[in-house]
Amino acid sequence: MSTRRVRIGIDTGGTFTDVVAVDEETGATTTTKTPSTPADPAEGFLTGVRKVLDLMGLQGDSVTAVSHGTTVATNQLLEGKLDRIGFITTEGYESVLEIARQSVPDGYGNSYFWVKPPRIVPADLVRTVRGRLDHTGAEVRPFDEDDARAAARFFRDAGIGTIGVCFLHAYADDAHERRMLEVIREEHPGAVVSISSQVLREYREYERSVTTLVDAAVKPKVAAYVTNIRTRLDEIAPGVPFYVMKSNGGVLSAGEVVHQPITTMLSGPAAGALGAALIAGTAGFDRVLTCDGGGTSTDVTVVIDGEPALTTEGSVGDYPSKIPMIDVVTVGAGGGSIAWLSPEGTLKVGPKSAGADPGPICYPGGGDQPTVTDAHVVLGRIPPHLLGGEIPLSVDAARTGLEQLGGKLDLSLERTATGILEISAWNQANALRQVTVAKGLDVRDFTLTTFGGSGSLLACRLMDILGLPRTLVPPNPGNVSAFGLLTVDVRNDYVQTVVSKHVDLDLSRVRSVFADLEGQAQAALDGEGFAREAQRMQRTADLRYVGQAFEVRVPVADEELDRAAAEEVAQTFHAAHRQLYGYDFAGDPRQAVEWVNLRVSGIGPIRRPDVVELEPRDGGTDRAVTGSRRVFFDAVHPSPSSGGAWIDTPTYNRPDLAPGDVVRGPAIVEEFGSTVPVHPGFAATVDAYGNLLLTKESAQ
Repeated sequence: MSTRRVRIGIDTGGTFTDVVAVDEETGATTTTKTPSTPADPAEGFLTGVRKVLDLMGLQGDSVTAVSHGTTVATNQLLEGKLDRIGFITTEGYESVLEIARQSVPDGYGNSYFWVKPPRIVPADLVRTVRGRLDHTGAEVRPFDEDDARAAARFFRDAGIGTIGVCFLHAYADDAHERRMLEVIREEHPGAVVSISSQVLREYREYERSVTTLVDAAVKPKVAAYVTNIRTRLDEIAPGVPFYVMKSNGGVLSAGEVVHQPITTMLSGPAAGALGAALIAGTAGFDRVLTCDGGGTSTDVTVVIDGEPALTTEGSVGDYPSKIPMIDVVTVGAGGGSIAWLSPEGTLKVGPKSAGADPGPICYPGGGDQPTVTDAHVVLGRIPPHLLGGEIPLSVDAARTGLEQLGGKLDLSLERTATGILEISAWNQANALRQVTVAKGLDVRDFTLTTFGGSGSLLACRLMDILGLPRTLVPPNPGNVSAFGLLTVDVRNDYVQTVVSKHVDLDLSRVRSVFADLEGQAQAALDGEGFAREAQRMQRTADLRYVGQAFEVRVPVADEELDRAAAEEVAQTFHAAHRQLYGYDFAGDPRQAVEWVNLRVSGIGPIRRPDVVELEPRDGGTDRAVTGSRRVFFDAVHPSPSSGGAWIDTPTYNRPDLAPGDVVRGPAIVEEFGSTVPVHPGFAATVDAYGNLLLTKESAQ
C-alpha cells in the first residue's frame, strides 16, 4: 500500500475542470485539465482525480485530501432554477420580501424604469406565526403552536418540500425558531428546512430572511451533488478527507457543507483569489489586484498583506447574501463575451456570453455572434488552437463574423477587433477601480496578478489604462483557482448581533457572547478532527457611528476584554473609518461610537504547498522560440482610433523560459491553456518562481 502523501485541488468551471496535485514529500506539482460535464458535474470531477493520479503514477491510497471549488449553488441561483419555497415569518411581517430595500442597482439611470426582480417566495407561499421577541431576545408574546402546526401542514399539503424560517429578532434568541423547526419535523418530516438563527445570527430582517431562503433553496441540490461525489470518491480513495471551498476563504468538510450550502456561493472565485495571493506574496508583492479571466466573466478582488478583502454585503444575482465572503467584483468580460450593437448603433461587449456551448464563432460548431475570443484569434493574439491543439480554432470563421459586425459600423476588420478588445479592457479596468479607487485605494500602488484562461490577454492594455507598475502572470495560470484550493484552511464564521453604544458597553455580556461563539467554533473544529492546540480563533467586531447604516469590521484582541481593550477597539475603528472614507470623528463627543455585531472565525490550519524556485538555464530566450506569426498590435498608447500595424511576431513556449530571461515585445508567450501577448514597449521578465513580470520598458 502506498504512503498517503498527495493533496488534490479540483475547480469545476463551465468549460473545463482544472486539477492540481501536490506531492507533500517532494513538493512537486502536477496539473491537468479535463472537460467539464454539465449534465453530471461529478463525472468530470472524478475523471480529473483519475487523470492526475495516472500522470503521477499513483493510486487512490496515496491521496491525503481532496479540496473542491464548485459553482453548483451559484449557477442554480443565477439561472433561476429554484423549486417552490415556503416562507414562515412573524405575524405582521409577511411583506418583508415585497418591501425589500429602497435602493436600486447601478445603471438604473440608463432607463426610465426599474422593476424589482421577482421575489424568491411568492406571497401565496408565505405563512405567519404569532409570537414576538424584542431586540434583546425577551419574549413579548408567546410562540403560538397552533399557528406553527397550521403553517407546517399547509406546506405539507401543498407539496412544498423546502421551507425557510425567519422570525423577528431571532438573532437575539433562537427559542421560537428552534420550536418551529421541531413542529415542521413532526408535521412535515420530509421537508428541507433552514432557520435564520442557524444561517445568519445577525440583525436586518430583509437580508436575514433572503439569506435564509437562499440557503434553503440550494440545500437539496448541493446536498445531492456533494453526497454523490463523496460516494463515488470512495471508490477511488476510500475514506479520504473531502473538503469544499467556502466564500469566506476557507474550506469545510463535505459532510458539514450539506448543512451550510449558502457558504459555497463564491467558491471558485474565492479559491482563485487565495491562490493568486500566495503566489504573489511569495514573489514579494503584498498589495495585489487579482484578475481571474474565464470564458463568461472576469472576477477581480484586492489583496493586502496576503489577505483578500472580505465583505458581508455581497449578493448572488438578485439576492443579497450577508454571509462573509471574499469581496469579488464580477464583470461580463470573458473570452466568450459577445460583441453586439445597441439600439443606438454603438458597439457593446457582454455581459451575454456564448459560453462553451455553442461557444465563440471560431470554435468547432461555434455560434454565430462574434466574441472577445474571436477578436483575439483574428488579430493573431492567440494561436489558432486551444489547449496545445486539442481544440482547433477557425480564423476564417471568426474573420467573417467580425467583418459582418464591422460592416454595420463602417469599420475595418482590425478596427472592429481592436474596438471589441478595447471595450472589454475598459470593462475589466472599471471593475478593478471598483475594488480600489471606489474604496479610497490608489490603484497605482498595486501589482496586477492575472490568471484564468483569458485573464492575461489584456494585461498590457490594463497597465496603460490604470497606470499599473507591473503585472504578474503565474505559471499555469489556468490552474490557479485549483491551486488555491490547496492553500486554504478549514474555517467557520459565527456572528451575534449585540447593539450597544460604546460608552454603555456591557463588557461581561460581550465576553459571554465571544465565549459562546468560540465554543461553537471549537465544537465544529473538534468535529473536523483538529486538536484544540492547533485551533486558532479570530475575534472581530462591527462598529459604526450612531446613525450610520453601515459598519466597519475591526479586530478584537484575544485576551480578556476589559475597558482598556474595548477602548483600543474603538480607536482602531476610528483609524479604519478614516482609511476607508477619508474622515473620522475621533475626539468628537457629539458623535458616539456604537458596537453592532460580534464575530468569531474558527480556523483549522492546513499545510500550504510550497512555491519552489526554479533552476536557471543556459541559452537565453532563443531556447524557447517556437516560430513566429503575424499579429496586429495597437500603437503604444492605443485606442480604437489610434491605428496599429501587423507585425511578424516571435512566439515563445513558456515552459522553456527560465529565471532571468527577458522577452521584449512584440512577442507572444504561449503555454498549455493560456497565452500572454507582450505588446510593443513592454517586456516580460521571468522571476525565480517562473512568474512572468510584465513592465513597460521605460519603467524598468
